[in-house]
Amino acid sequence: QVQLVESGGGLVQAAGSLRLSCADSGRTFSSYLIAWFRQAPGKDRELVAAITRSGGSTYSVSSVKGRFTISRDNAKNMVYLQMNSLIPEDTAVYSCVARTEVVSDNSDRYPYWGQGTKVAASS
Repeated sequence: QVQLVESGGGLVQAAGSLRLSCADSGRTFSSYLIAWFRQAPGKDRELVAAITRSGGSTYSVSSVKGRFTISRDNAKNMVYLQMNSLIPEDTAVYSCVARTEVVSDNSDRYPYWGQGTKVAASS
């Protein structure tokens, strides 16, 4: 089981950068695929990026390709989401999630969630 805690959200101007972190205090972190979902006000949750257990493969949604990078450090039980060139459309609550199976864009398939962190990019 994992216990996920996000940090790093905030308010930035458009074109700015933020790095989100997702930490786990457990012992089985490397057994889980980790993903970031986001939910903007009035919109459905959206899968943003995911990284496999070893970190060997990543996925990102087309709207963030070239701007966002997901990475992980299993020795530190950490996953990061580096977000560059932020635009107002990136404004949302970002949540770190985990599951043992392959990546899914259905948020209901992820049993483990952090509390979420707010990201806002102003124009």
